Amino acid sequence: MSVDSADREMMKSARPAGGMVTVFGGSGFLGRHIVHALARRGYRVRVAVRRPNDAHYLRPMGVVGQVEPVQANIRDEASVRAAVAGAVAVVNLVGIMNESGKQTFDAVMAEGAGRIARAAAAAGVAKLVHISAIGADEEGTSGYARAKAAGEKAVREAFPDAAIVRPSIVFGPEDSFFNRFAGIARLSPMLPLIGGGTMHMQPVYVKDVAEGVARIVERNGAGGKVYEFGGPEKKTFRELMELLLVNIARKRLLLPVPVFVAKAMAFFTQFIPNPPLTPDQVRLLGIDNAVSEAAEAEGRTLAGLGIRATAMEIVLPTYLYRFRRGGQFERINAS
Repeated sequence: MSVDSADREMMKSARPAGGMVTVFGGSGFLGRHIVHALARRGYRVRVAVRRPNDAHYLRPMGVVGQVEPVQANIRDEASVRAAVAGAVAVVNLVGIMNESGKQTFDAVMAEGAGRIARAAAAAGVAKLVHISAIGADEEGTSGYARAKAAGEKAVREAFPDAAIVRPSIVFGPEDSFFNRFAGIARLSPMLPLIGGGTMHMQPVYVKDVAEGVARIVERNGAGGKVYEFGGPEKKTFRELMELLLVNIARKRLLLPVPVFVAKAMAFFTQFIPNPPLTPDQVRLLGIDNAVSEAAEAEGRTLAGLGIRATAMEIVLPTYLYRFRRGGQFERINAS
């Protein structure tokens, strides 16, 4: 990431002294990096999570008392109102990839998003940043995509000046994309190329997304926009699997699998703990997931915020080595 001196001065001048930012879902993969990015800027951060005891590890990201986990359930109106009280900004990144019990796509990512937006508006919060996803679509075949679109609509209705961030696939040490397929490759002689593996994706580094969100929180005039965050390269799903295999130093058959066949297979695997794929995830993997030309032209991207996106080749070897037979000491051949 590159930050010029003028941008640093601008960020300092925009910083609310002692301002409180509430981050819903701040203990997750992306959330912990957003909490860190905000704490580094001097914000006080209230981390709203269902289980505060599981989020105490975030406290050392700031000085004593700067980062504080609090209990909040986005299905509960009172706890949401309490979590946003006194905040100058709210970041909502609560999301799920698998439905379980009351934790449905609609309950969490549509109804929950609207509840947070209404509470933020009622509390007089100055800024709301809502994390959605590239591919959010009211008419989409994926329940995840439809719920993300419904969440955006609910946020806009309650808080019209909210900034919406749509990342592509987010990668980093605890990601659910490269780690998922590396785990499959460790056990299986082949990797499925859903829909032939021709769909385009633009994986974006988790720290770049966190930096982008922090800059939106700080900048005046950043509200009301829909940002799309992607990495420096667009690659097909096949190319990503080839890159994965290089980094884990394994040879596997890349087998094209029609979407309907993959959905049939995922129908059975979805019932095991931590399923490798669900039918809804198969639907998502069958569509493009990259930054639009309109977002690039209008500067609603990482580059538009002054951030130089990090290449996958720099980061992937730092955490995928654990899937190699010889671990971090095994040499890889990228030829």
